[in-house]
Amino acid sequence: MKSAKGIENLAFVPSSPDILRRLSASPSQIEVSALSSDPQRENSQPQELQKPQEPQKSPEPSLPSAPPNVSEEKLRSLSLSEFEEGSYGWRNFHPQCLQRCNTPGGFLLHYCLLAVTQDTCVTTRNSTSCTSSTSSLSNYLYVFILGQLLLGAGGTPLYTLGTAFLDDSVPTHKSSLYIGTGYAMSILGPAIGYVLGGQLLTIYIDVAMGESTDVTEDDPRWLGAWWIGFLLSWIFAWSLIIPFSCFPKHLPGTAEIQAGKTSQAHQSNSNADVKFGKSIKDFPAALKNLMKNAVFMCLVLSTSSEALITTGFATFLPKFIENQFGLTSSFAATLGGAVLIPGAALGQILGGFLVSKFRMTCKNTMKFALFTSGVALTLSFVFMYAKCENEPFAGVSESYNGTGELGNLIAPCNANCNCSRSYYYPVCGDGVQYFSPCFAGCSNPVAHRKPKVYYNCSCIERKTEITSTAETFGFEAKAGKCETHCAKLPIFLCIFFIVIIFTFMAGTPITVSILRCVNHRQRSLALGIQFMVLRLLGTIPGPIIFGFTIDSTCILWDINDCGIKGACWIYDNIKMAHMLVAISVTCKVITMFFNGFAIFLYKPPPSATDVSFHKENAVVTNVLAEQDLNKIVKEG
Repeated sequence: MKSAKGIENLAFVPSSPDILRRLSASPSQIEVSALSSDPQRENSQPQELQKPQEPQKSPEPSLPSAPPNVSEEKLRSLSLSEFEEGSYGWRNFHPQCLQRCNTPGGFLLHYCLLAVTQDTCVTTRNSTSCTSSTSSLSNYLYVFILGQLLLGAGGTPLYTLGTAFLDDSVPTHKSSLYIGTGYAMSILGPAIGYVLGGQLLTIYIDVAMGESTDVTEDDPRWLGAWWIGFLLSWIFAWSLIIPFSCFPKHLPGTAEIQAGKTSQAHQSNSNADVKFGKSIKDFPAALKNLMKNAVFMCLVLSTSSEALITTGFATFLPKFIENQFGLTSSFAATLGGAVLIPGAALGQILGGFLVSKFRMTCKNTMKFALFTSGVALTLSFVFMYAKCENEPFAGVSESYNGTGELGNLIAPCNANCNCSRSYYYPVCGDGVQYFSPCFAGCSNPVAHRKPKVYYNCSCIERKTEITSTAETFGFEAKAGKCETHCAKLPIFLCIFFIVIIFTFMAGTPITVSILRCVNHRQRSLALGIQFMVLRLLGTIPGPIIFGFTIDSTCILWDINDCGIKGACWIYDNIKMAHMLVAISVTCKVITMFFNGFAIFLYKPPPSATDVSFHKENAVVTNVLAEQDLNKIVKEG
């Protein structure tokens, strides 16, 4: 027998006992798998593959299980060289006590902690003046822009390379659970940022002179110590990067796990097995290759539409709750966070768990995401149920006891008070809300009572004359908005919590589908493109579109002493609910359309083809595999 000198790739030399069946199979039935010398893997073949072949009329020449001059251990080393499994540590420093971290679970823990530190944002308060002036401080805007660019460049690899690393290190059916857990932790980052940022804003920006300054927190010139949040995040992130760098290129067991995986990539010309990543010159071709993958692009557009909704509601849900149910801004923000953060985290984990539990294929994973989006679409009509009529507002929806005009806050009862529209401090009297105590015509406050109360208000119909000696027995107005008569808040929060869960249940399945439908070597690039498009079409325009839509329902604007229009004080509640339903339904329909179109276009690999990721060159066409096997037979 001649040596197998015609074999150019050792990965094509089979060592399993079903070689005779492979040689006699038709081209469409040939299975190409990675070379493995693990006896358990060989014994795990189906029973019919291990049965002895029936005698042939003309016996086939026996085939060597390996080239005669290559040992089994060398083959094993060649088959594992691509993954370069290593120990936890740096260079020659690999303490045995730290090797317990060198597992997918250990990497997931570091992934989650680092995800918590990722673009917490703290807003600052500043004052305005009627005179326009320029300052050298405005040049620092570009410093902040550069900082945000660096944050994006540094944070994106965690969700692209890190996610692909997790996908490599665990079996296919467990990948979704790990990814869902990691994404859920990334949602907690903004929550911690808002809580921490709120506390930091109570500290003056110059900590050294904070106690000695005459500017108080209620002063519009007050600036909070926003920079402390970035400093703490920087320290926390760097403390995690050091142990994060100890992980090897591949975790122990990765090669064995990869040997058991099969390709689910969408079968198209764009997913041909092209070797990308060897040089930067490959980037244009790799990008073009992904853009031609119709299934991948549909999934990216689907997630972008969903991101537009989620970021929009994350920004404006507190404003909706505040105006619909007559709550304070702080309490509305608390309720909004209590619904959004747990619901989103639970949805991510639950979606990943169900995909893992039922071991869904790529197509079934996309169908599952389509189902959850459909449920969320149906429940989105809760905004129609939650709409509440506006409470009476003097000068806007209610007259001043029959005087004045609607749309004008000035009436005969307050014409001599010289009230300013730039100072919004609502008070409630006799079931009617007033813009401020001044517009209610109140002249005497009771400062020591909380909430602050007022009496002798000229615009409020008084039943009896209240004097200073009777201030403890009655009042005409109290600070704050009038209590709403709408009792739909508990039901709205419960249903919307379910909407959030089902919305985010589709997030992890779609990410897993993207990892499966593209070429194995292009997963990180695919996730990078997804994040770029998702931000360009989703998270960036989302708050802008929501803000513009909600502003269109405004019926009373803030106009300061300079005559400049500022924020909106009063919204049309009914119109706001209708507009939010319109946005939600439109985006959900777009999401479901692209998701369904991806399912329609997806073409899985032939069921008779076993394409393994264990060896880089093992992904080949059936024709080439048959030619190589025939060449072995002839030379044997």
